[in-house]
Amino acid sequence: MLIRQLSLLVLLLASAAASGEPAPWYWWVSQLDGTRLCNQTPLGEGWIQEPTPFKDARCRIPLTR
Repeated sequence: MLIRQLSLLVLLLASAAASGEPAPWYWWVSQLDGTRLCNQTPLGEGWIQEPTPFKDARCRIPLTR
């Protein structure tokens, strides 16, 4: 019985991991000179994230959820 329950738990965890999505991309704007970069993670102090998320690494395809 314990093996059956553990097997079910493993299947549930595996299915949860398989349903994950990649992180969205955002435009980041430098407060210093206005340079814009497309990135998934914060670039540090001095960068402001624009609110619109994108699907691609070039920030061209808006993400619709």
